[in-house]
Amino acid sequence: MKKYIYLLIILSGFVFLNSCSDDDEQGPGNPVIEPKTEFGSAMFGDSLPFSMAVSDDVPLSTLKVRLYFSDELVSEEVIRTKTNGEYSGKIYIPYYANIPDGTAILKFVLQNTSLTISEKSYELSLTRPDFPYLTLVSGETEYRMERTGLYQYEAKETFPMKVPGYIKAPAVGNYGNEISFGWEDNAITQGSVSTIPFSNFPGEYAIEFNTYNYEASPFIVAYTVNGTVMERIDDSNYKVEMNLTKGQEITVDGIDNFSDWWIDQDFFTKDADGNLTFAPIDGKYRITANFDLQYLRVEAMIGSSLATLQSDGTGAIWIIGDNIGKPSVATNLVGWNTASGLCLAPVGGKKYQITVVAGKSITAESINFKFFHQRDWGGEFGGDDITTTSDIVFIGNGTNGRDSGNLGIVEGKSLEKDATYVFTVDLSAGNDNAVLTVVKK
Repeated sequence: MKKYIYLLIILSGFVFLNSCSDDDEQGPGNPVIEPKTEFGSAMFGDSLPFSMAVSDDVPLSTLKVRLYFSDELVSEEVIRTKTNGEYSGKIYIPYYANIPDGTAILKFVLQNTSLTISEKSYELSLTRPDFPYLTLVSGETEYRMERTGLYQYEAKETFPMKVPGYIKAPAVGNYGNEISFGWEDNAITQGSVSTIPFSNFPGEYAIEFNTYNYEASPFIVAYTVNGTVMERIDDSNYKVEMNLTKGQEITVDGIDNFSDWWIDQDFFTKDADGNLTFAPIDGKYRITANFDLQYLRVEAMIGSSLATLQSDGTGAIWIIGDNIGKPSVATNLVGWNTASGLCLAPVGGKKYQITVVAGKSITAESINFKFFHQRDWGGEFGGDDITTTSDIVFIGNGTNGRDSGNLGIVEGKSLEKDATYVFTVDLSAGNDNAVLTVVKK
């Protein structure tokens, strides 16, 4: 047995020494690159083909193809070169804004398994493609954008107020690719199909785009509240933050079919002619126009931030939880998502209210939400902080079927379907002595 073990050790040592000997004999090698493609000129946005014959007396490793704009590496392809021979591929020439015609450097780097490197570089003349036309893609509709000058294009049609869409340029030349231009981080960039928020007053107007500097128009966000332009949040939401006074007339301009929008009666009263008046107390508010749900979401503010409940009972109260949502539970359930929290309207005297319709904006048979000091986790009204004399709604204490402070419907009862209820939280006796009243209108 011992002889057998000794024999294995001797043989292992022989294999190890032989392997080391083979490595020592390999040497550094001499990678050779022989071009099979001529390089002269190309266009931004091309996929440029190349073909190279490579060889060495040492096993090869990789052929790296690199493209430099002003010494900056902007594109690279890596090919595994297991054997001597000819290798082909394509390298993408990026299309960027504000890059003029010029000369790039195309570099080929061949490396063998001994890490010896051979390089070849070529100057490549680059030009921006002059597209014959562009296409504006808005939903299922495509509009042809005609060339009106170098790099300048427009589509002139009878457009609605909003024309969200991306632009695509056709492939040109022998190696060109279709290029898309979309909206990322509030700017137009290439390679995106996110919709660009083109907008104007409805009617005949031109949508324009420059493929050199990416300047585009129009972006007339024609949504205003009392003459103040709303800021775009995304394609579906625009906001404005402003000081408002109780009883102030509210004028909303630029929104198609605004007369059909759902009006939150906690924040606005609407007369027979459709005129709006602001209902809560004086203060600063954020108004967000939600085009998907077609309603104005109103939230109290302090300075530049959403309001929080102050120690003196001023500020704001928020709802987070289940079975409630505006304009409806079906379309916009709050749930336990703090970003969806509802702001109660401050009505004065340290009182805050929310108006709901059973079976629509609140579930008639069961509720499970609570009041918070902010539109986030943190301060909240627990079971020891709030009471109610309502015979329909109760406050949870952790043992009566609801967590501490969560609201529930008294067993055997329900809210009357389609009836309107006003929930009011009164903090006049202090933040830890809140009183909830529930009144059917």
